[in-house]
Amino acid sequence: MALFAKLKERLKGVREKWSGGISKLFSSKTFDSDFWDNLEEQLISGDTGLDFTEEIIEFLKKEVKEKNIKTPSDLKNIFTSKITSELNSVEGMGKSFALTKKPLILLMIGVNGSGKTTSAGKLATMYKNQGKKVIMAAADTFRAAAVEQLKIWGERSGVRVIAQGQGSDPAAVSFDAWKAAESSGADVLIVDTAGRLHDKHNLMEELKKIHRVLLREAGAERLETILVLDAVLGQNSVAQAETFNSIIPVTSIIMTKYDNTAKGGVVISIAKKLKVPVRFIGLGEGAEDLNNFSSEDFANALMETELGKNS
Repeated sequence: MALFAKLKERLKGVREKWSGGISKLFSSKTFDSDFWDNLEEQLISGDTGLDFTEEIIEFLKKEVKEKNIKTPSDLKNIFTSKITSELNSVEGMGKSFALTKKPLILLMIGVNGSGKTTSAGKLATMYKNQGKKVIMAAADTFRAAAVEQLKIWGERSGVRVIAQGQGSDPAAVSFDAWKAAESSGADVLIVDTAGRLHDKHNLMEELKKIHRVLLREAGAERLETILVLDAVLGQNSVAQAETFNSIIPVTSIIMTKYDNTAKGGVVISIAKKLKVPVRFIGLGEGAEDLNNFSSEDFANALMETELGKNS
């Protein structure tokens, strides 16, 4: 319930700009000729993606016919339940990482400005507060500021940061950090990498090298590749996800800046297209503002329905 309340407050802007329009459509007392066209427009403008938009409208029309539904308001909870079930159909959606084999490696990838280093710091703080031993690796050797930012998070949370000089081989930094985590009995190793764009061939090759080294040393069962996406970018985030996933297998996603976006449906679009779970959602800059994503809380808060009242 606490997360539901937090989501409801933080997603106020999203509701006003996007889902508020959808909610108004479902609040009307009769189906008019423009209802389905307006719903399609609202969903597409909110970045749910064309495929899901067509799918859910077809689903709702079938529900109306089969259940003899007379008013849009009777569809609202069905719509919310559909969003929830679609998100939950992706294995691992909203769940924390299993610490069955230690150290668990969280390889953080994404473009500059997505909130990647901040998310790494938040994860370190979260695990530290749970009593876990955490090590961070400053494998973004491209920008000195990134190393310093990660060190600041390390100082705040009391987490050791493995770093070398600017321009060092990031794969070597990652390897050293793995050895340090393994020998010290750490529970979690968080590896921060340089922001990369799909048109930067050398940087992408560097990222693949980091992944190869960690996969070779630790094994696939210990390695989570986490793509950090800026929700404000909408469908551009979907394109980023598809690009990164074509280079190395993305296993999890963190959505940041969700409280600042009008593109509320992007999380649905990503889940549908990639079948990769959104593990955490960022709702602010503080260390406590990284929360496990909850499909049910998200759908209910977004559509302003009561938790547990969906049909």
